[in-house]
Amino acid sequence: MQLLSGKRMQEKDRHDMKDVIHDLAQFRYLLRKFLRFSENAAREAGITPQQHQLMLGVAGFTGRKSANVSELAEFLQERHHSVVGLVERAAQAGLVRRTQDTIDRRVVNVSLTKSGEEMLAKLSKLHRAEINRIRALFSADEMPPPAIVSRRKAE
Repeated sequence: MQLLSGKRMQEKDRHDMKDVIHDLAQFRYLLRKFLRFSENAAREAGITPQQHQLMLGVAGFTGRKSANVSELAEFLQERHHSVVGLVERAAQAGLVRRTQDTIDRRVVNVSLTKSGEEMLAKLSKLHRAEINRIRALFSADEMPPPAIVSRRKAE
């Protein structure tokens, strides 16, 4: 194993850090594009992005096809009381149903309604295609640079 001199090591570290920063920037860009896609898909389907995320948590986070409010708060990284309000609005929209736990009556379990299941299936198909597209970019040797268009050129 060959040891690098101090100066060469610093140059290598700077080069490695430049690569890391580039990769992080590209990852953040693609992640944000996916999130924007997801937000728009939910709105076009007639629900809020938060309702879509809630339904994902209900159907998939615990593996039970249901979740309690505390589990959903963890999944969504939100405060308990905020999730209670979101569940209330989703229930009013007919997407989820709430039931009191039979063992601990303080616990509220949330599951999808038939309408919620259909909505989530529709959105999941759209998201699967987008994930596959992004996955192909990640598996490429080099991610393409973002297509940046200045506002003046776009106008």
